[in-house]
Amino acid sequence: MRYFLELKYDGAAYCGWQRQTDQPSVQQAIETALSTLLRESILITGAGRTDTGVNALYYVAHFDLSHPIDDLVQTLYKLNFLLPKDISVSTLTSVCEEGHARFSACEREYKYYISPYKNPFTRSCAWQYYVPLNIDRMNEAAAMLLEYDDFTSFAKLNSNNKTNICHVKQAIWTTDTNGVLCFTIRADRFLRNMVRALVGTLVDVGRGRYTPEEFRKIIEARDLSLSSGGAPPQGLFLSDVRYPVEIFERKTFY
Repeated sequence: MRYFLELKYDGAAYCGWQRQTDQPSVQQAIETALSTLLRESILITGAGRTDTGVNALYYVAHFDLSHPIDDLVQTLYKLNFLLPKDISVSTLTSVCEEGHARFSACEREYKYYISPYKNPFTRSCAWQYYVPLNIDRMNEAAAMLLEYDDFTSFAKLNSNNKTNICHVKQAIWTTDTNGVLCFTIRADRFLRNMVRALVGTLVDVGRGRYTPEEFRKIIEARDLSLSSGGAPPQGLFLSDVRYPVEIFERKTFY
């Protein structure tokens, strides 16, 4: 039997999603809780890897079990009791055997938050950046991402990517009533460290280091050395994963 989990987590205490031999990971924490609860060795597969300190407002993972779960509601309650406080599972759903949390996903969305002022209560979930930024210039540059599909200039070296091709469907900066900037980017797939590298470079556009046309040249150069350093991890959130409706439909929106 195959099951999908919808979950969210604060990544501050973890080396990322993927299991590591010598550091705590989100994957390992959930596998330990599931194995204890279901009395069977459980391995889970996630929708993708998030790096050290990166958060997930919405994440999907799947696991296989040798027998069906009789009471999904009670099992979900007990699972959350066993999990650490910085990981929460919203739903537990039986799916078809072909459903795969990573390979069946057709779209993913990330959000990155930048706070323009010092706030001790948001330092773990936003990049506190105090230099004034021109959001119009940043949006002019961000719109160019939809024109390209090779993002080698924003791909981490030695990450074993088979291809650096991604199809970006949305890329936009917005500002809330408190002045907090949010970059939303949606694509069929993302390269390792791609969003943080994009944010770092777009921020340099916003502060005047690059013009939007110079940003275009960075994309076209396919050269990582030309992009800016990656933005800090704490401002980055995986915010959505979408699947074909015959595989899985999102159930939680909070």
